[in-house]
Formats: sequence, structure tokens, C-alpha cells
Amino acid sequence: MADATGRKGNAHMLHLSLAEHGKLCLVKGDTPEALRHFREAIRLSVSARAPEVFFRHYTHCVLEALEKSGAYDEVLEYCRRADEHYATVEKTSALLRKDHGTIVERLGVMLLLLDRRNEARDAFTRAIDIAGEGALPLSEALVAWLQRGMLVTVERLRQQQRRHAYFTIDAKHLQPELARALPPDGARAPTMA
Repeated sequence: MADATGRKGNAHMLHLSLAEHGKLCLVKGDTPEALRHFREAIRLSVSARAPEVFFRHYTHCVLEALEKSGAYDEVLEYCRRADEHYATVEKTSALLRKDHGTIVERLGVMLLLLDRRNEARDAFTRAIDIAGEGALPLSEALVAWLQRGMLVTVERLRQQQRRHAYFTIDAKHLQPELARALPPDGARAPTMA
């Protein structure tokens, strides 16, 4: 294992810095540039064999960017595939159960945004069952509203998402001093050395 000045340290800082720049781009409304940075951060974290927590975090950043850009079908498809994968994994820890539940919660949000209320309610119920009571307050609030037949507008959904810290990327928590931009498309990418 290399220290912070060695190759692995540089690789770690690079994927972290690229993801941070992607977050800055997303907050500014530049979704394509944010996605480019998040996807490169994923690629670098995998190639550097960084702990899986980085891959999961960057993947959630991609899903958040896609959701905010209105690419609901793309997020829905990813969540379905991830849900199928998690179904094959023994969830021996609360973290794995929450990760799986979070994916199913996002699936429910996409279904709700696509006006598929009954499927959304079922997804939120399943997310709670997977993650455990109290782990997903957004799912608990939304399933209660849907069971009572309440109309969940996009505005009300977004209010609840903010209230329950559904979104990962928040302008208050950005660290611009860590951010590093990729060169423009087609230019030579930064190296880990």
C-alpha cells in the first residue's frame, strides 16, 4: 500500500477530486459535465481498487444527476438491475440492507415521477422491509401518503426529498478546494502519477 504521496494516494485523490468537480457542475446545472466527471471518478476508483464505498457514492451521484435531469427511465432501469443484483447478495450488515433499500426507494421515486402510484407504493413498502423501520424516512412518509390516497405532486415530492436528505449533493457540503476538472472532451485525461 502506497502512502499519500505514492501512486495509490494520487489515484485516490484524483477520483475524489473529479467527483467533487462533478458535484460543483451539478449544483451549477451542468448535468452533462457532472456526469462525465462522476463516470470518470467511478472508472478511476475501480482501476485504483479503492474501497467499494467510493464506487457506491459515485454511482449515487450519477443517479442523482440523471434524476434531476429528468432521465427517469434510465434511473428506473439501473435501479431494477441493481435490485436484481442485491437480491442475490446475502445482506449480512445493516449497511448492505440500507444500500439495497435505498436503491428500491429510488426505484419507487422514479415510479412515482412516472405516475405509476401503485407500483411506487409497493416499492416504498419493500424498501422499508429491506432496510428496516426508521432507516428510510422518505419511503415511510411517501408510502403513508400513497396508502391514504393523497396526491403527491413533484413539488411535494421534492420538499420531502430535501426534508429527508434524499439527495447526496448539497451546495452547503461542497469542497471546491478539492475539485479538479477533467480536460475538455478529446484532450488528454489526467494521470494518476
